[in-house]
Amino acid sequence: QVRLVESGGGLVQPGESLRLSCAASGIVFRLATMGWYRQAPGKQRELVASITEGGGTNYADSVKGRFTVSRDNAKNTVYLQMNSLKPEDTAVYICSARGRTWYDGKINDYWGQGTQVTVSS
Repeated sequence: QVRLVESGGGLVQPGESLRLSCAASGIVFRLATMGWYRQAPGKQRELVASITEGGGTNYADSVKGRFTVSRDNAKNTVYLQMNSLKPEDTAVYICSARGRTWYDGKINDYWGQGTQVTVSS
């Protein structure tokens, strides 16, 4: 069973920082592309950041220069360091994985339950 479990969300003031973690299990983490999406009320879900097997990263324009995605393959964990947070960053942040399991060669997308990030105005 693939599981993605996020942690690290919370309530912060503008300008402060948070570090989100996503612990993955059940997938071949080393070969998976990992990502962070966010969903805010009244807004489309958007890709915030992603990181590939080789360490290549992609960021939404709205977070470039403020957010950093990284991965620790030894811990099967992907991180999202969020600095200089703004009220518009308020959303549920959802961890994603695109990859295969150890027992199934099909590549699928998987989603965590999300963690709330609230940046006060």
